[in-house]
Amino acid sequence: MELFVIMLERLGIIVMVAFLMTRIPFFRHLIERHQVTLAQRISITLMFGFFGIIGTYTGVVVSPGEASYVMWVSELAQEEAIANSRVLGIVVAGLLGGWRVGVGAGLIAGGHRFLLGGFTGFACGISAVIAGVIAGIAHRYMKKGSSLSLPLTFFVGVLSETIQMTIILLVARPFDQALALVELIGLPMILANGVGAAVFVLIIRSVIKEEEKMAAVQSGRALNIADKTMIHMRKGLTPESAKQTCEILLQEVNASAVSMTNRSTILSYRGKGADYYEEGEDIKTEATKKVLENGNIFQGNRQEIDQHQNLPSDIKAALIVPLKQKEVIAGTLKFYFHSEKEITVLERELIQGLATMLSHQLELAKVEELEKIARETEIKALQAQVSPHFLFNTLNIIVSMIRTHPERARKLLLSLSSFFRQNLAGTHKSWSSLNEELKHIKSYLEIQKARFSSALEVKWEVNNDLLHNQVPTMTLQPLVENAINHGKISSDHSLTVTISIEERNGHVLVSISDNGRGIDSEKLAYLTKRPMESEKGSGIGLYNVHNRLSNMVSPDSALKIVSEPSIGTTISFQLERRF
Repeated sequence: MELFVIMLERLGIIVMVAFLMTRIPFFRHLIERHQVTLAQRISITLMFGFFGIIGTYTGVVVSPGEASYVMWVSELAQEEAIANSRVLGIVVAGLLGGWRVGVGAGLIAGGHRFLLGGFTGFACGISAVIAGVIAGIAHRYMKKGSSLSLPLTFFVGVLSETIQMTIILLVARPFDQALALVELIGLPMILANGVGAAVFVLIIRSVIKEEEKMAAVQSGRALNIADKTMIHMRKGLTPESAKQTCEILLQEVNASAVSMTNRSTILSYRGKGADYYEEGEDIKTEATKKVLENGNIFQGNRQEIDQHQNLPSDIKAALIVPLKQKEVIAGTLKFYFHSEKEITVLERELIQGLATMLSHQLELAKVEELEKIARETEIKALQAQVSPHFLFNTLNIIVSMIRTHPERARKLLLSLSSFFRQNLAGTHKSWSSLNEELKHIKSYLEIQKARFSSALEVKWEVNNDLLHNQVPTMTLQPLVENAINHGKISSDHSLTVTISIEERNGHVLVSISDNGRGIDSEKLAYLTKRPMESEKGSGIGLYNVHNRLSNMVSPDSALKIVSEPSIGTTISFQLERRF
């Protein structure tokens, strides 16, 4: 029992070695069962072999019938042996790295033990290699990606030491001396090495789990901050977005003050020292200018960040990180602290991660801005396409009337002039009210009535309380134009166009109906998906209106077309009602 207690005291060395090993990157890869290179595998073998040698040196020198502690023994007498934890390192090596690493560590530690001498030298050397083989076999049957099992580690440690005691009885001579030795050290060494192996693995797992837990907490903090700042930073790097973001960061990060700049001015400053840094003024500190110039993170003391010593006396250190848009430095993010000790490794990593996420949010803001410009450009192009479409049709009407009905042609030109004044005003804005849209199509219909006379009838079913609702400009006129140009069946057939604006289920429903020829089902399937060429126009009207309603209002506001041949067509869309 006394020997078992003495060996357990050596676990302090095990704890120290296990902790140091967790600092080695490729050793962690081995623990997590990632791929390691041949050179790394050799290094691990040598490391565990050396660990086995330490286990031998820190053992207890025994002779049958007695035990005495001798530190760093270099040679054993023939009648002496060592109760040690050599097997511990070999077992862990095999369990982590497989039989090659286990056998390699066993050869190193076992060969060293053989050279020390003593009547058990050969038996201990052989058993060290066998321990590596046993641990390697256990490693082979472990599930890939799984962590080391404590019961399995304990069992392999106990089994390896039990086999060593058996080999001592079989090989060591004289037998009476070997038997007395096994009776003295057998059970303590079996239990101590089993427990030691399990403790070694437990320490490794605990350290790594604690680090993973801390990393998860830091990631959670970073994601939480990113979620809070996203709504602001996606507006771009502006004084308002910087102000909101700095206020959030000041609450979430352990800093005395937080500041944000663009490339030339201070956009916002929150926390201690706000009286010194006035928002909107030029950047003062040389440290910030250097970060803007070289893009490197700066960490420094008070003298390095504030040459004029105007900051509050309790601010002693700062961390400045660059903000980037597509690898171009757009500004800086600055954190001020009471002392440099507050800038821990975890805090620095958190701030670096935040700067990266904020930079990504700035890039998203830039992308959204470009998309908005592209959408607006597309809308203007669509509006420009509608005007010539109508102009060509109207000029054809006027040309046909100049000789036969010059007075009517004159009135038609005046109506056309009025229409285009409204049309030109519409191209300078993206939105108009339904009331403005109705005025627009009334001018248009006056022109069309001059063309069709009594063959065109217009019905108005309009709820005047809904006319303040907004739509993209020039939405209704192409729909009315389509009804007239494509709904007319023959000269002796009267065309009726019904314009309806009503409330339905909390929405504003706008519809243009005609009793005309209808639309062919095959053509109807593609009418809003691409421009359709026709004899009476370019086919861009409905397609453009459909796209503008979808892009500017919502997909739910896209055109809906119902048509039956020889019965008529109804084109409608809905808007959210504005009260």
